Amino acid sequence: MPKTVFVLNGPNLNLLGKRQPEIYGHETMADVEAMCRETAAEFGFEIRYHQSNAEHEIIEWIHEAREVAAAIVMNPAAYTHTSVAILDALNAFDGPVFEVHISNVHKREAFRHHSYVSLRADGVIAGFGTEGYVLALRKVGKLLAAGKA
Repeated sequence: MPKTVFVLNGPNLNLLGKRQPEIYGHETMADVEAMCRETAAEFGFEIRYHQSNAEHEIIEWIHEAREVAAAIVMNPAAYTHTSVAILDALNAFDGPVFEVHISNVHKREAFRHHSYVSLRADGVIAGFGTEGYVLALRKVGKLLAAGKA
């Protein structure tokens, strides 16, 4: 039975490709999901791909991941800087967690420099565009192959 990895996306990412393409690029959520599925297939695992503008839904998915997922790859978007609740949920997850940001948050407004999620994340990828998801999933694939996830 293949391992499952959750790919979770926070608020406003449903507008990817339409909202501030000069910062976030022209790829859509569907494009990102396709890249993620292709990468997962390359490494022999499955993904559950979700996006929500609602914090409670993201928390519910993290809780669900506790029971069925080997790892979580997450772009928490604006919740990165505000959600202790998401941090608490991630702290209850035993597998690896990788935080992804499309833009380089450290070159942006000062409030974006702090991440609650980073307090739990095993790795953070920022500024590689949507390729950051692929980089994170490749790392997960290597961990799964080594029996470390």
